Amino acid sequence: MTAALSGLLVADFSRVLAGPYATMLLADLGADVVKVERPGSGDDTRAWGPPYGPGGEATYFLGVNRNKRSIALDLRADVEVARALAARADVLVENFRPGTMERLGLGYDALRELNPGLIYCSITGFGSGAGAGLPGYDLIAQAVGGLMSVTGEPGGPGTKAGVALVDVITGLHAALGILAALHHRDRTGQGGRVLDGGGQPPGRGEGQRVEVSLLSSLLSALTNHSSAYAAAGVVPRAMGNRHPSIVPYEVFETADRPLVIAAGNDRLFQALCATLGREDLARDTRYATNAARVAAREALVAELNAALGERPADEWFELLTAAGVPCGPINDLAAAFALAEDLGLEPAVEVGGVGQVANPIRLSATPPSYRRPPPALGEDQGWLREILGP
Repeated sequence: MTAALSGLLVADFSRVLAGPYATMLLADLGADVVKVERPGSGDDTRAWGPPYGPGGEATYFLGVNRNKRSIALDLRADVEVARALAARADVLVENFRPGTMERLGLGYDALRELNPGLIYCSITGFGSGAGAGLPGYDLIAQAVGGLMSVTGEPGGPGTKAGVALVDVITGLHAALGILAALHHRDRTGQGGRVLDGGGQPPGRGEGQRVEVSLLSSLLSALTNHSSAYAAAGVVPRAMGNRHPSIVPYEVFETADRPLVIAAGNDRLFQALCATLGREDLARDTRYATNAARVAAREALVAELNAALGERPADEWFELLTAAGVPCGPINDLAAAFALAEDLGLEPAVEVGGVGQVANPIRLSATPPSYRRPPPALGEDQGWLREILGP
């Protein structure tokens, strides 16, 4: 079966998380991704452990680098090799500080002279203008980009998300931008190349530069919070597990452990009250509409907690789910994987003896594939010589 991105060559000069996550998604969809790493140490995340997986490799690295080749290049000494690779590539991804690739002779303007059809994706922390000198770390972006201000308990210190969420979101935006640029190239020419062919294919379309930043990606991903500020001048604040605009939509106490309930409209609220045996709450004018429930949040939550405290969480989960009320217990990752497995989502795969999280994209004709485990540093130097020639 031909994969969706089969035949595309991606030169991956990125490291850590945002770039490698984007290129792994492309690789899962069939692209041939060549990871360019520093000789000796390679990608920083190879050393970000414990925990470690098979062969002593950090699981951080293993989680975002499957289906890739690895070559080790000193970009100062081996710049001509890097340029030759870029000349053959369909896509190049980099997340150095702005200006670094230009100083090495690997900037977009220089490479598009060699390869006019190249899609050149730059991932930065804060753009290539006034923010070029700011370090692009996820934690910093979460802090200055507002995410920590809306995460955590009211009045408490800013709290980061439990994962490097801004990096992941930025990687998704990068992959989307690359696919859009590839589609534009197809519309302005004859599309991609055959990987082992020589030279530029006739009529190849127009390449372009794709730029994404952690800060811009985060502001977009904050969605309703960002819209509250942009459209109404409202500055949201941390509310713990509560939603600023929907009630009930938070964590509740049961007889044994917490349960999340997300009753996002009046119909669901009525179903919740009926299941709890508290139809009187649905009839109460203080709670008749969502806007009214937001205004009377404290009184309503106290009533619901009292009712939910009469049974354990698993029993409420079964009853409320049967009634169509969105709810669920707070699982750890082991329980989350088990749930996904029970639901037939096939959340995990094994690639070359390495356990991996499955690609979540389902395609009926060209599904993701798992061809190569995360590479050892520089294991594909021989392949590079074959592709580039003497």
